[in-house]
Amino acid sequence: MAEASTKSTTTKSTTQSTESTQSTTSHKAPIARVGIGGWNFAPWRDNFYPAGLTQSRELEYASRQLTAIEINSTYHGTQKRTSFAKWRDETPDGFVFSLKASRFATNRRVLAESGESIGRFLDSGIAELGDKLGPIVWQFAPTKLFDPEDFEAFLALLPASVEGRKLRHVLDVRNESFMTPDYLKLARKYKAATVFTDSDKFPSFADLTADFVYARLMRSAETLKSGYAPKALDAWGERVQAWAAGGRPEDLPQVDVSAPAKRKREVFVFFINGAKERAPAAAQALLARLSWQAPPWDAGAKGK
Repeated sequence: MAEASTKSTTTKSTTQSTESTQSTTSHKAPIARVGIGGWNFAPWRDNFYPAGLTQSRELEYASRQLTAIEINSTYHGTQKRTSFAKWRDETPDGFVFSLKASRFATNRRVLAESGESIGRFLDSGIAELGDKLGPIVWQFAPTKLFDPEDFEAFLALLPASVEGRKLRHVLDVRNESFMTPDYLKLARKYKAATVFTDSDKFPSFADLTADFVYARLMRSAETLKSGYAPKALDAWGERVQAWAAGGRPEDLPQVDVSAPAKRKREVFVFFINGAKERAPAAAQALLARLSWQAPPWDAGAKGK
């Protein structure tokens, strides 16, 4: 996909809205997609994966204990089309992958020149995930300052679909210069969600800029079995339910204090970094608070 063709299809990016269902059993869509970053991590073989589980089946297992996974390898390098198809086939119906977009598209001085890198990433085969293709996360360096003209030029390059699959875009901005109404106006214009993080290392603001919510929680503690204290997880359960119902948590920081339009929103929550070894337990604990139950795991069966 050349930059010129990218521009021709991206002037009006749209997002795919999926309303949360009232039922949160394992047989129906959960109230939120809750998960972790990746699935191959050695410490998880001591506290998450069953003893004796082969590494080749870790995704199969993780996708049946959680409802989403954020893939980080797509940020660092191009993945094969066959890899996306394999991941799709190893996970159950209803599971969702979010993908971190290529760093070559976001880690550059002039974002308006990202068209070729954006196209290369989107054309790498991500559509092979089919219905399991979730949001695309465009992560910017902490040193990247908000330049309204250049940033809008970048947003205009993001297509609404790829190979017939609708795309939902997420902006992970990590410099305080983005904490301005001008940034929020642009994100809303292009219907891109803004990452909320509880990290004290990056800007933390929970302004809603799309019809879905994307949170990356980064404060899990090694000393806590579930990464977060029970009261903290209770609070996150309440916030997720508020987002899903169309409201906004009043206890989270906002740049724009005016109330957004009330609408049901799909919610994505990922436990990322912090004490990473605790991430699966934190995700499972939050899902339990949302009344989602993992289906029985049959160690002898493979596939769906």
